[in-house]
Amino acid sequence: MARLSGPAGRTALTRLGCLAAVLTTVGLLPWLSGRDPALTVLRARSAEQEGTPEALAAIRADLGLDAGPFSLLGSWAAGLPRGDLGTSWVSGTDVLPSVAAGLQVSLALMGAALGIALLVACALVAPVLVRGRGSAGAFAAMLAALPEFLLATLALLACGVWLGWLPTSGWQGPQYMVLPALALGVPAGGLLGRLVADALPAVLAERWVELWQGAGVSGARVAAAALRRVLPPLVPQFGMVAVGLTGGAIAVETVFAVPGIGRTALGAAKSQDLPLLQGAVLALLALGLVTGAAAAVVRRRLLGPALRDAGLTLPAARPVRAHPAIPSALAAVLLTAIAWGLLRDPYTVDTAARLRAPSGAHPLGTDGLGRDVLARLGHGAASTVGTAAAVCLAGLLLALALGFLPSVAAGASDIANALPPVIVGILVAAVAGPGTGGAAWAVALISWPPLAAHAAALVQEIRASAFLLGQRAVGASPWWILTRHVLPSVAAPVTRHALLRLPGIALALASLGFLGLGAQPPAPEWGLLLDESRAYVERAPWAALAPAVALALLAGLSVSAASYTAGGPARGGPPVRARLAFVPAALRRPRKEPAR
Repeated sequence: MARLSGPAGRTALTRLGCLAAVLTTVGLLPWLSGRDPALTVLRARSAEQEGTPEALAAIRADLGLDAGPFSLLGSWAAGLPRGDLGTSWVSGTDVLPSVAAGLQVSLALMGAALGIALLVACALVAPVLVRGRGSAGAFAAMLAALPEFLLATLALLACGVWLGWLPTSGWQGPQYMVLPALALGVPAGGLLGRLVADALPAVLAERWVELWQGAGVSGARVAAAALRRVLPPLVPQFGMVAVGLTGGAIAVETVFAVPGIGRTALGAAKSQDLPLLQGAVLALLALGLVTGAAAAVVRRRLLGPALRDAGLTLPAARPVRAHPAIPSALAAVLLTAIAWGLLRDPYTVDTAARLRAPSGAHPLGTDGLGRDVLARLGHGAASTVGTAAAVCLAGLLLALALGFLPSVAAGASDIANALPPVIVGILVAAVAGPGTGGAAWAVALISWPPLAAHAAALVQEIRASAFLLGQRAVGASPWWILTRHVLPSVAAPVTRHALLRLPGIALALASLGFLGLGAQPPAPEWGLLLDESRAYVERAPWAALAPAVALALLAGLSVSAASYTAGGPARGGPPVRARLAFVPAALRRPRKEPAR
């Protein structure tokens, strides 16, 4: 009982509770959707067969639908200890082999994409280590904001169709994973590289770096120590990115016809093949739990005894401010395009002017129905950026609150992060129907884990810092420590992290619109613009590039402006606390005692 009441026990109970809640909700999907599951299964089995009462009754009897959802859920759960995931309602085959095959493909794709992401991240971090100072990070943010399914489509056309270098669909060998891995790895690498590069300047300004350099320690060893110093709060982010590359790659898997676990789950949800959907979701959740546990072990190994011995001295956040001209120029370009588009009609259809190139009459060209792309870009900004900003703010506030409840945050975030946005979007759409509001709720439910994990890691390390130990020793009140030291030290980097994820949230909303779960046509939402233009991107690339460039500009603006709102000094010298910091206990070498 004592073990269950401790932090590890509370985390385990939170994981189990969230796991049970998710699987129960998935099991209720056919009844939440309001559609007859017997009719959906009949259509999935045979589109030509007529849905007569006799045929539907036979399916209900065969599947046991008359017993109710909880009876089916109990029967499915009873088979789990035996490794029995049930039988597919559509194909009639065992679910376990299908789930295992899809998970194997997704893990291979995840490994390749993560390798590319690490290469991109290293390329972004290397200049910071060489120069010893950071950058505003607008370029990395733009990489992170590139739409994965648009990258997939462009890579397919350029390398697969035009040049014929690589296969464009299927999964029959290592060469088939190159293009999907590139589409997934480049944005993920931009995100990871920005997070590491954002935290390095404050570490490189610490006193121990100057001491090591003065003692003649090689630059490579100093860089390795700085990375070890900065990585512990970010290790959970690497794990979450890896899980996202596995279950969140549904759009890319769809473009390249990759039979991964995400695409398997999507097909099962659309056909209401409940056992297959439950098996796929369970596999994704198990992967998220295993990855979260592995990230926690790696983080503790990096920190060593520092947390236990209160030997941490964390540097203050020092966001590097871009030149004011950079955010001003990005904002001017973006706002000018939006304002110009608002003056035009986004709904006028002119089939005689379809797919026209940019001209004076249509500065950004026209789409497949002859509608003005600039007008649709401008009118869609409010729903796209406004909804993404609201979701981002809600996630930030929730993350800051959960950061002080690490036991609860760790368990819930592992479950929420493992769920693909599309699956949550399907569950929300089943209750509320497809639309912008439902898509916002779906993204909000799963967008907070990376921020909460970041906040929890920072809170834990700040609470274990030698500086706060001194504050307690001189009689500082808990409220003073919280408001003057802990919260400011956590809020600044997490806020920058949230701003970096703002375009990603907009992309998640776009991916739900891409799959028909978000804004519905003819709404001029940016995700719909990307979806509608994908079919003719080879003939009229401007229709797809306009919203993609707008998202990249939004990313660059978010990150370059974040340093002016997140606090901390700009390019000046290190703060007082950083100047007085000693070599971190986790990085000290044990000294040999002299012989007696």
